Amino acid sequence: MTSETTSAPCNTSASNATPRLHWTESGQARSARWRSERGAAPPARVQLADDTVNADAAYKLACEGTALLWRGDFQNARQLLQALVRRVDRAAVRPSKKSASPVTPDEKPQFPAAFHRMRQVQAQRAQVLGMLLVELDAQYRIALRRAPDVAQACAEAWGVADAAAASANGQVVSLRELLGVVSASEWRKKGVEIPALGPVDSSTDGPTYNRIHAHYGVFSPVRGEYLALVARAPLPVHSAMRLALDIGTGTGVIAALLARRGLPQVLATDTDARALACAQDNINRLGVAQQVQVLRADLFPLAEAMPAKASVIVCNPPWLPGRAHTSLEAAVYDEGSRMLLGFLQGAASRLAPGGEAWLVLSDLAERLGLRTREALLAAIEAGGLKVLARLDTKPVHPKTQDASDPLHKARASEITSLWRLGVAR
Repeated sequence: MTSETTSAPCNTSASNATPRLHWTESGQARSARWRSERGAAPPARVQLADDTVNADAAYKLACEGTALLWRGDFQNARQLLQALVRRVDRAAVRPSKKSASPVTPDEKPQFPAAFHRMRQVQAQRAQVLGMLLVELDAQYRIALRRAPDVAQACAEAWGVADAAAASANGQVVSLRELLGVVSASEWRKKGVEIPALGPVDSSTDGPTYNRIHAHYGVFSPVRGEYLALVARAPLPVHSAMRLALDIGTGTGVIAALLARRGLPQVLATDTDARALACAQDNINRLGVAQQVQVLRADLFPLAEAMPAKASVIVCNPPWLPGRAHTSLEAAVYDEGSRMLLGFLQGAASRLAPGGEAWLVLSDLAERLGLRTREALLAAIEAGGLKVLARLDTKPVHPKTQDASDPLHKARASEITSLWRLGVAR
C-alpha cells in the first residue's frame, strides 16, 4: 500500500516552534510532533506505506522527497530500510552525468575534494534513508505488528514522556533514527572499557571500575589512543598541582582520568545538556565525584567557579573544521575551528605558574588539506603559548585498514598528538 499523499508547505506554525508532520489518513487530516536529531525539516510530502510496497518504488519516492509513513509489519520495515541502504550505497559509487568517475581504491584521491565529496554523499544518504517513518504514541509505543518495546531507549534519549508530549498526539521519527536510539541504549548499558583508567581491581586501594557509558548523542571514547596519551603525559613539576580543567568533557572520561592520576580537584565543562548528564553519570560510576565537578560552561569555567588557576588544562576539541549536523557530529566537526581557537586563546590566562595546557588533536585535518600545521602553530603563538613537547601515537581504529574508504590514504597515515603547551614569556 502506498496511498493518501499529502503536501504541506509549512509544518511549523508561527505560534508553536515545535515542528509537526501533517498527513491524511482514512480521509482525515492528521498531524504529530516531528522529531529529527539532525534538524531536518518535516517532509512536505507524506505517503502511507505497508508490506506491499517494493524497495525500488520506495527508493524512488524517497529520492524524490516523499516520506513513507509505515503502517505494516515493523520487521518488514527494517528489511525495507536495509534494501534502501543497499540502493543508496550503490548509487553513491556510480559516477553521475555531471561529475567525473568516482575514486577507486587504486587511485590517489585529491584532498580536500574527496573529503567534501564524502560529506555530500553522507548528507544525501541521510536524507534518503530518513524518509522511512514510524509513529510513536505519547508513551513511546509503536502500534505496529512485531514492534519492539522502545520506550526505555526513547526515554533515555529524549526524556520521559510527559503531559506535554501526550497532548501533542505522539510523534513521528525516521526508522533509521529510532534504530540508532535503540542501539545507543544497548551500548549505554554495556559501556566501553577504557584501559587508561586502570585495571579492574577488587581491592580497596585500586580502581574498581574502568568503563565509560555514553548516553545517546554523546560521542563514545572508542578511540583509546588519545586517552593513553593523557594517561602517560608527564604532569607539570613546577606547579602545586591543585586544579585541573577538562574543557568539553563529553562523557567525562578525561576528567575521570585526571582524577585517577591524582589531581585533587577537576572542573569538567560542557555546554550540551546530554553531555553534562552523561559526564556526571560516569563520574559517579567511577567513584571520583569528590574530585570532579561537572559544570555547564562555554569552554572555560566562570571566574567565580575557579578556586585557583589551573595546573593542567586539557582539551580534546573536534578534530575536523566543518559543520556538524547532529550532536554526535559535534564531537568530530568544529565549524570555523571555534573550540580549538577558543581554547588556545583562553588557556594562558588561566594557567598557574609552571602549569601546562594539553591539546589533544589529530593531524587528519592537515592531511585532508583542511588546516595547515603552520596555521596551528600560529594559533598557539597567538594565544600566548609555546610548545614544550609533543607526544604522538598512531590510531588503530578499523578505518585505518579500510582501503575502500575514500579518505583511507589520509587515515592510514594519521597521527594523534598531545601538545604540551606552556605560557610564553
